[in-house]
Amino acid sequence: MKLFSKLAIAAFTATLFAAPASAKNFKIAVGDSGGSSQEATGLGFVSALEELSGGKHTATLFLNGQLGSEQDTVNEAAIGTLDMSLLAINNITPFSPTVGVFSLPYVILSLEDAEKLTQGPIGAELTENTIEDAGVRIIAWTYTGFRRLTNSKKPVKSVADLEGLVIRVPKNEIMIDTYKSWGISPTPMAWSETFAGLQTKVVDGQDNPYTTINAMKFYEVQKYVTNIRYIFSIEPLVISEQVFQELSAEDQDIVLKAGEAATQASATFLREKEAEIKDILIEKGMQIDDPENDEAEFIELATKAVWPKFYESIGGIEKLNAVLAEIGREPVAE
Repeated sequence: MKLFSKLAIAAFTATLFAAPASAKNFKIAVGDSGGSSQEATGLGFVSALEELSGGKHTATLFLNGQLGSEQDTVNEAAIGTLDMSLLAINNITPFSPTVGVFSLPYVILSLEDAEKLTQGPIGAELTENTIEDAGVRIIAWTYTGFRRLTNSKKPVKSVADLEGLVIRVPKNEIMIDTYKSWGISPTPMAWSETFAGLQTKVVDGQDNPYTTINAMKFYEVQKYVTNIRYIFSIEPLVISEQVFQELSAEDQDIVLKAGEAATQASATFLREKEAEIKDILIEKGMQIDDPENDEAEFIELATKAVWPKFYESIGGIEKLNAVLAEIGREPVAE
């Protein structure tokens, strides 16, 4: 009888302190490591989620590709076996091609451009497309900055300087074709394999924003940085649409509001940290050079060769012109 009483009391106590039955700890796959813009977005989401839900919900970040490659995590989220993934937009493009408009070279030329596009009607439309095409919903945007070219062999200031270099790129047709427009054939490689590829000299270089170069410690295997700005890296946080629809209307609203807070946290992180991180890379021994003639040759070759090739996949030339108009740029002539 005494044993039964003790067990009953223990069970009652456990019930009192247990999390509510509907509480959830979302699993978030994150491609980059600690100190990255992706982590800043993830932490911003977790903080806002806990606050908005009164502590009912939380989330756990699995950094540095612990849960698989970025494209794999999109697949897993699509079928509902993973809650969320935080990944580069170019790894969603194969599943939902219209988001590729944000990856076209030299479309986004500043953080302000990126904020206006992602947080306005165009971002909302691309979110709807991604739900329909890929079974995932974009709930936050990470602003990681311009993808800067790095390599271990020589300074690169002109298109001609690229000759002889083996450059890693994601498995993304827009990025592959951009390098081809500059006269070299890049090597597609999974993100999880990139550091080892650079370390073993399978590839000479890669491109990523300063925050990622630092977070991934690429300064250990790369010497030279070129300040190209062909792509402004945008990395969305997506939730499985299946998981989202299983939430109550109240919890859906909480998740969406936490995503908005995470987006703002990302923008703040980039504004506050990018210049500081650039200085850290110089201290680590990296040499940073600007491209010749304000990047004019890179821009001309890439936009003329790459933009027309992807008009159809992004939704037509009118879609690109809508993006350009949103950020005050001149339209492309048909």
